[in-house]
Parts: sequence; C-alpha cells; structure tokens
Amino acid sequence: MLSNEDSDRLEAACSETVGQALRSIVYFTEDDFDQVHLTDYLSAEADIAAFVDNEREGFHRVSTHEGSELGRYEYTIRRFERGYLVRVISDSKGVFVTTNQLPTEEFDELASAVERVMKTWNE
Repeated sequence: MLSNEDSDRLEAACSETVGQALRSIVYFTEDDFDQVHLTDYLSAEADIAAFVDNEREGFHRVSTHEGSELGRYEYTIRRFERGYLVRVISDSKGVFVTTNQLPTEEFDELASAVERVMKTWNE
C-alpha cells in the first residue's frame, strides 16, 4: 500500500498536529487498506474493515457534492461516544484518522495536514 516513507510522513503530520489525542490512522483505496498507526491502548484486534467499508462510500459522495452551493468537499468528521473520526479523500485515495476529543479548529488543522501529505503522493 503506502511506502514506509509515505506512512512515516503521514504519521508525523498527524502526530505533530494533534499530539497525544491521536488514536489511529488508516489509509485506504477502493480495493485495500493499511493501518498506518494504532495507539498502544487500542486493540489491534478491532475490525477496522467495517470502518474502511463505510468510509469508502466517501469516494461516491464526494462526486455527488461537486458543484454544490456549499463549495468543494474538504473533509468529513464523525463524532462517537469515545472519540472522533476525520476522513479526507483525494481522487482514489482516502485517509481516516481517529482522535480523542479536540477543539473544533484542530480538526481543520488535522484535515489540512493530511491533505498536504496526500498531495505529495500525486507528485
């Protein structure tokens, strides 16, 4: 999936942005996924495939919203009882990052950091 260098850049960008609030990072495409980061206190046995399948719906949703009066799609945020999920999609690639609670503006910073790293993959 991702090269070690790309994984390291993604993990560093997320970690620098949200610090100890970082829980996990998953890179995904239509066909595959790669867990880039998992915080020690989370179970490595968790079924992330179900989350990936759900977030893959975003590939279709992004194109559905093109030309909307809301403007260009930037990212999706989901709130759960014990954390948050931020999803960024660019072309045929996606990343979702799970975090502990953060101030709202930090989600913007996190999504921007992920997007900047993803842009380097297209170069």
